Amino acid sequence: MSATPFAYIRDAYGVPAALGRRVTVDGKPGVIAADRGHYIGVNFDADKPGAIRNAHPTWKVQYLDMGTVRPMTRSQRRYEAFLDADSSMGFGEWLKSPYAKAAA
Repeated sequence: MSATPFAYIRDAYGVPAALGRRVTVDGKPGVIAADRGHYIGVNFDADKPGAIRNAHPTWKVQYLDMGTVRPMTRSQRRYEAFLDADSSMGFGEWLKSPYAKAAA
């Protein structure tokens, strides 16, 4: 990936991709939430916050005005912290551990 987010996508495909830009992909509304190299990462309105799906920058994508990326829910942040911890514990065990309390 390039140093500037979405620079490759904007240059290679000639689209106004940017973090937080509203889009419709194949008729489904959403917001760009991540630079995924050759793809844009879209959080669709019908999905939970933090659920990001890849979309090709030119395949049935309509670029709209700027919006905001919805933040992950508390439980999603906790699970993300569990994955980042790379623990040998199961998720239930980890939740009861002091590591989970520190991550909250």
